[in-house]
Amino acid sequence: MKKLLNVLYVTSPDSFLSLDGENIVIKKEDNTAVRLPLHNLENIVSFGYTGASPALMNACTERDIGLCFLTPHGHFQARVSGKIRGNVLLRKKQYQISDAEEYSVLIGGSFLLGKIANCRKVLQRAIRDHAYSVDVQKISEASEGLKGSMKEIEKCRSNAALMGIEGSAAKIYFQVFDELILQQKEDFYFRERSRRPPLDNVNALLSFLYTLLTNEVASALETVGLDPYVGFLHQDRPGRVSLALDLMEELRPVFVDRLVLSMINRSQLNGKDFLKKESGGVIMTDEAKKRVLSAWQDRKKEMLIHPYLNEQIMFGLIPHVQALLLARYLRGDLDAYPPFFWS
Repeated sequence: MKKLLNVLYVTSPDSFLSLDGENIVIKKEDNTAVRLPLHNLENIVSFGYTGASPALMNACTERDIGLCFLTPHGHFQARVSGKIRGNVLLRKKQYQISDAEEYSVLIGGSFLLGKIANCRKVLQRAIRDHAYSVDVQKISEASEGLKGSMKEIEKCRSNAALMGIEGSAAKIYFQVFDELILQQKEDFYFRERSRRPPLDNVNALLSFLYTLLTNEVASALETVGLDPYVGFLHQDRPGRVSLALDLMEELRPVFVDRLVLSMINRSQLNGKDFLKKESGGVIMTDEAKKRVLSAWQDRKKEMLIHPYLNEQIMFGLIPHVQALLLARYLRGDLDAYPPFFWS
């Protein structure tokens, strides 16, 4: 359990939520674990299947407290809603800003600043930890190129210009990504990003984990009442979670790229874990997916100090904190959206 910015995150999957007077009671295996006053909360997010009592659900709707249920893996299940109220103003604000490029470009720029800064951090970590195994000059030049991209973001006045910078920065970053792969070079090499379908083992691994991250970010946006399909940077398309794609940009290097490199360099995967189809696309075996999912869940349990909150949280709560900060910015509670900068 973790309370952040008046949001209660119940991370134990076997916890049952109930009401006692003006308090929420969190029970685990029929024993009362935690009791908290409801008036201190504005949202409750439960990762589990056990559920909550109808009395608590009613109390939350009466007090305009959000109550959301996710699977233990972070996939959105449901939100408890009472009378029509609450998040409608937040969503109206989201739609207004999405249609106003002069405002949406400011948020999109923040997403990209976070992404490029975190890409630089991945490169800098490689130099710091493996100076004798990597091409330091090549990686350093790429890092400086990304630094220049960050300066260009401040001049942008359109989403098209932002996406142009994002494309250029991604090219710089992925041009040296193969330098970060230190083991099993015959089976794991990276030439360029290929998506539909992924054409090599590394791209197959990246695509699988990017999909997991997209789903988790979309769930986080749902819990704070934002519409994951209406973005500020990515254009709206039927069936595409544009805002989730926006928000996940700053999290890709930290959540996915580092995990991919770690699993390859630690030989937690090998060439036999991937299959090439007749179409040329590469997929992972079911057994490999299980190992990747296990490593993904373990990564989410790691602790870190959130750079903006200056508070210790689990890695897996970062998308939820960023979604909450975004909602607070849209409501006018923050002067700007603070992207997640990995340190």
